[in-house]
Amino acid sequence: MRDDWCAWLPDEKSRVYESHTQNLEASYTMFSVSLDEALELRRTGHPAKSCQALFVTPALCNRLVEPLSALLRALAEHAKHYGTVPNAAPLDPSNYQSSRMQRAARMSALLSHVILSHRAQFLHKLSTLHEMVTDIGKDFADAVAELSDPPLDDREAFWRTADSSHFDLNTCLREAVVLFKSFLVAIPAQELPGFERTYRSQLRGKPREDSRPRLLGPRRMAPIAGE
Repeated sequence: MRDDWCAWLPDEKSRVYESHTQNLEASYTMFSVSLDEALELRRTGHPAKSCQALFVTPALCNRLVEPLSALLRALAEHAKHYGTVPNAAPLDPSNYQSSRMQRAARMSALLSHVILSHRAQFLHKLSTLHEMVTDIGKDFADAVAELSDPPLDDREAFWRTADSSHFDLNTCLREAVVLFKSFLVAIPAQELPGFERTYRSQLRGKPREDSRPRLLGPRRMAPIAGE
């Protein structure tokens, strides 16, 4: 993975990489700055203003979750149809804050040791990250919705959820960017237009939430992994 991350990309691949990662980074920055402002207002004793700042963040979070999820789905679809086999290091549970995401990363890492093919390891990691990103986005929106209700006995818990969701979503973004770079190192240049079409299609046709498999509970491989 380190060799892939440091690898040089030809101009066409580099343009694709820069285009998608810059868009994701811009969405993350808008989300992060707005949430940091809300947290700082709360810390400095301005609860009303902090809530006003907080309530715009779910939409900004979604502006990151949707294209990031679409990228993960597009990578999986291309790998399934073209047989692309990039490198994929196991997820590290210590890079996540919430116990739920740590458990998901730990399970993914354990399974990566028993999945024999590199292709299956790559698809499984994409599947886990996709579930994580979607669940984190929902957890964040739910926490903000709870904070919009009349005063609660323990509002601190929902603020902690919002903060840890931001941290864990950033971790997923970094993992996805590294996977994307490895994918572009592995993919033949002639397949780039097909990947771009797949990505645009995934952006237009995000899956319904009620059809999305859950991270926890009875464990099933997500449809993204082609199982």
